[in-house]
Amino acid sequence: MKRGSSLLLGFLAAALTACGQQTGSTTSASTSTMTAYDHMLRLLYKQTVPVVQPAALAASLQRSPAAVVLLDARTPAEYRVSHLKGARFVDFDHFRDTDLRQLPRTQPIVVYCTVGARSEQVGAWLRERGFQDVRNLYGGIFQWVNDGYGVVNAQGPTTNVHPYSVMWRPWLKQGNPVYE
Repeated sequence: MKRGSSLLLGFLAAALTACGQQTGSTTSASTSTMTAYDHMLRLLYKQTVPVVQPAALAASLQRSPAAVVLLDARTPAEYRVSHLKGARFVDFDHFRDTDLRQLPRTQPIVVYCTVGARSEQVGAWLRERGFQDVRNLYGGIFQWVNDGYGVVNAQGPTTNVHPYSVMWRPWLKQGNPVYE
């Protein structure tokens, strides 16, 4: 087994063993206890980019959709299945090639991926390039959908979500998993 796969399985095992723990959370402001998902994210996140909770982002987008730049840092297939309405696609595999001149430096930027690990890397890269107000969507598109917020694809609203891989699929509690 590859080292990366072993590490991921270790993260998942640690998160799953934490299912019954009732520990106060410093990472997730939406609950007073950490879920297994919170524990898994705590292991994955490097704390290089501040997070924004889905509810706070949804409220901000409802007040003024154009006030926040959304960047989807997943693969083309994941983006085609669904994404947050108004999100710009930034292919994670090639994000360092992104033309940053198109990104407004004065607006808040929220980056997301499946669970927030890849988007945290993109967010840290943006911060290194002088973008001040960059956030990572806590829990990624999974937490967004699990919390009841909508996603779209080229045809409009959808319940479909690409789980990235079968290993991540158990963390998607709402929506229809679709692999393209």
